[in-house]
Formats: sequence, C-alpha cells, structure tokens
Amino acid sequence: MSKALPVVGRRTVMTGLAAAAVGSALVQPAQGLPAAAARSSALPAGVDRATLLRWAEDTWTSLVAMTPADTGLPADNITGDLSTLSGYTSPTNIGGYMWSAVAARELGIINAKECTRRVKRTLQTLLGMEHHEPSGMYFNWYDESTGDAIRSWPGTGTQVYPFLSSVDNGWLGAALWVVSNAVPEASRQARVLFKRMRWDSFYDPQASRPGGLLHGGFFTSEGHDRPGGVYLGTHIGGEDVWLTTHHYDTIVSETRITSYLGMMTGQIPQQHYFAAWRTFPESCDWSWQESQPVGVTRTYLGIDVFEGAYTYRGMRVVPGWGGSMFEELMPNVFVPEEDWGPRSWGKNHPLHVRAQIEHGLLDAKYGYWGFSPASDPFANYREYGVDALGLNPDGYLSDAEKTNYDPGFGTCRPATNPNPDYGDGVVTPHAPFLAMMHEPVAAFDNLVRLEQNLDAYGPGGFYDAIAVVSNTPARRYLSLDQAMVMGAIGNVAGRDVLRKAFCTRGVEKALRPVIAMEEFGAGLV
Repeated sequence: MSKALPVVGRRTVMTGLAAAAVGSALVQPAQGLPAAAARSSALPAGVDRATLLRWAEDTWTSLVAMTPADTGLPADNITGDLSTLSGYTSPTNIGGYMWSAVAARELGIINAKECTRRVKRTLQTLLGMEHHEPSGMYFNWYDESTGDAIRSWPGTGTQVYPFLSSVDNGWLGAALWVVSNAVPEASRQARVLFKRMRWDSFYDPQASRPGGLLHGGFFTSEGHDRPGGVYLGTHIGGEDVWLTTHHYDTIVSETRITSYLGMMTGQIPQQHYFAAWRTFPESCDWSWQESQPVGVTRTYLGIDVFEGAYTYRGMRVVPGWGGSMFEELMPNVFVPEEDWGPRSWGKNHPLHVRAQIEHGLLDAKYGYWGFSPASDPFANYREYGVDALGLNPDGYLSDAEKTNYDPGFGTCRPATNPNPDYGDGVVTPHAPFLAMMHEPVAAFDNLVRLEQNLDAYGPGGFYDAIAVVSNTPARRYLSLDQAMVMGAIGNVAGRDVLRKAFCTRGVEKALRPVIAMEEFGAGLV
C-alpha cells in the first residue's frame, strides 16, 4: 500500500460526454484479439512443460478445495491439508478464482464445460449478493459458504464496518472483464456486473497530486476507526460515504489495475496515470524515504513527473512502496506493460526481477529468491519484499529476523546498515511464478529447487511461504496467491490467455498510448 497523503475538502466525480462515449464503446463485445503479439506456446529450453502443468494442476486443486459448490465463492485461505476453510472471502479472492478457471481451461486441466459451469455459478452468486448499489462495488468481506456480507469477524464477534476497497474491487473487475471476453456462455452475466461498477467512485481529482489519485476506499456508515482517518464525502447518487484520507500514490503498486479499469472505461482521465510518484523527490526534505533517488523531470499530458529510480547492485529500479514482486508484476498478468511501455515497464520489470534474484542469491545468500506479501511461517501473515526496492523506510523485509537495509540518503542522512547480515530468508513461491513472465528459466530452476530441497510443497501445490534457512513452511494456501500462480502459468504456458482476454482492441486503444509515452529512470548504472 502507498504512503497516505492528506486530503482537503469534498471529492467530486468526473463526468462528461467523452467519458461516457469511451465507456459505452468499451463494453461492447470484443472484436478480436489485441494488436500485441501473443507469447509463443513454445517454452524456452530449461523449462519443462509437464512440471509446469503438474504445478498448475495441484494449485487448481487447492482453489477447488477452497470453493463451496453451492456459492462458487473461494475462501480467503485453506489449511495445508486442504481441510479447513477460513470462513470469509473478498472481491479479490472471487476474481482470482474466476481468472484461474479460465487459465485452467487453457492449460487443459478442466474442459470448457466445467470452466463455464464454475464461472456461471460464481457470477450468479455475485448477482444476488449485497453490494453498494450507487457504485456497483462490493464490500470487503463475505461468508464464502452463503455469500452474506460479514458484519462480525468469524470466530471473534468483532464488528466489521461495511468497507469498499478500491484495489479489491479492481481485481474483481479485472476478472469480470476477462470472463466477459473469454467465456462466451458467461459473458452476459459478467458484463452486467462489470458495467455497473463505477471506478470514479474511488477517484479524487482534488488530491494533492495533479491528475488525481485513488482513495483506498470508503465506508458506508459512521463509527469506524481506521488508520489515517476518514472524512465525509458525497458519493455518486448523492449518498453520503466516509472516504479514506489515504490515497494510493505510487506507480509500482497493485492498484494500477484499478487505474487501468477507470481509464479504459473513460471514468478516470488519462492524466491520472501520471499523478502517482515514481519515487519521492531527491531533496533532503524527503530523506525519510529508503534511499536517495536519481532521475530527471519529464512532462506528460501537462503533468511534471520526476522520473526517479533507486540504485541497487548496479541497477536503477523504480521502487514500489514495499519492494515486493506482487506490487511490480500482478497488474502485468493482465496488461502487457513491457510491450506497451518499452521505455518504462519494459526496463523496470526485468530489472526488478533481476534485483530480487541477486538479493536472494548474492546479497542475502539465501540460495533461493522471490519475496512478496504472504503467510508467515512463524505466525499469520507478513509483507515480504526486498527492502532496497521499496520507498517505505521500515521496509517489506526478506527474512524472519526483519533485517533492515539502510544505505543512507546522500549527504542528508548517514547510512546505518548498508551491508546487512541477513537471517532466515522467507521465499514466497507466487513471486517467482510472477517473475516467470520475464525470467522463465531462472524462475523455473528456483521453483524446482524449492520443491526438491525443502518442505515447500503439499497437496495443493507450493505452500504459501517457506523460511529457507530453517526449512520452515507456512502450511497454508491463500486463494489470491494461488490465483497469481495460475495466472502466471496461464500466460507463460497458455499463450498469454489472460492478457489476450483482458486486452481487447478498445482497451489497447485507451491504455497503450498513455503507457507508451513514458520513459522511466530505470536502467543499468
């Protein structure tokens, strides 16, 4: 998540004939595949298709085990023996299950009939579920066995206030768009749900950054206490809601998917893409951030953008908030950012992957690599990442000991730990699966060694995380992380199935020119 910035005043909603026209054109049936070339079905030497498909089949087994047949809603997580469900789910989990079904069909794990049956069951449940009608958005937590919105947390009785998350609804929206184009028999239901979702519900044109930012979300009632606070705003339809005061304000973030959905429907202006920070400024006033960036300022669509990057092991990488693979690459499962933005994501994605590899193998010397938020082998859940690739000074850290990297900030702040001694590294298998879209051979080798050398694999595929020095697994499966695995394998071994389904010609026309115009500060030193 991004650093919270203050907001002043009440939000307004973008309207206009241009936005309506773009949105109307977008939701028409797809007229063919996108112009971007699909990845060849051939895998590079060193990547074994049979092994990839076995991993995918076992991963799909875990998602099926998480999903009650009566609702088609996957649980948030399940125990490593595939026996005990979490008792709750979210829009992200629901979306991940649907795109995983499309990937499973493309990989030959299930046939088209089963894919359609499963997706239609989920869509039918969604159509009847409680949601916020003015925006078409879904609340953050539901009971996976009934589809009822959760008002008290399972097993605790703790009250849960109705919250609608911009990023969680973004992943559901992405899945609905994929299904509408990839599963003909379910297209009508998916389009009904997608068309009623208003992405400008989360958009704040009066945010502190030119171009406007996305709120983290909003509540529909008072009485809640959230970090950073909330303020009263007027929602679409004139209904009062309580908006989060924090915004998502960094470009290397999973929230890009919500931005893309808003831009491709015409509900959020293109200038919004350039509102987020690439890095914070390089001046001493910003020396609280992880390290001092280097870069130049360029102007796009009238907005000045500091194209900063962090330097790590001879690479200049545009960082995320925490430095995780999830932030960098999850939107890339759906949008071929490296093709559409060869001077931006085309540089940054491979360099982020290479930096994660070098961190795990050469810097920390864990012997393995791949770091992203996941289950904690020693507790419940933690945000893992490569600290050097994150803006957050507290870091998403890569080991159980929470070893913090601090190279200082030029002459503004001295280094306190530029060459750390790392401890028990925690590798999260969904991270190298995402990286497989850019470094297939290195990712495949890493995963093979994890399975063969460590207690990292169970009946539902790779466990959610493993501390590689002590060989301590987190014997649990998270549906989101399993869905990222399915999506990545679906693209690598299934001819870019999710990208082709998402990137219709209308989507490409709306997004590609914006992504293409930017030049990041990423590169080799």
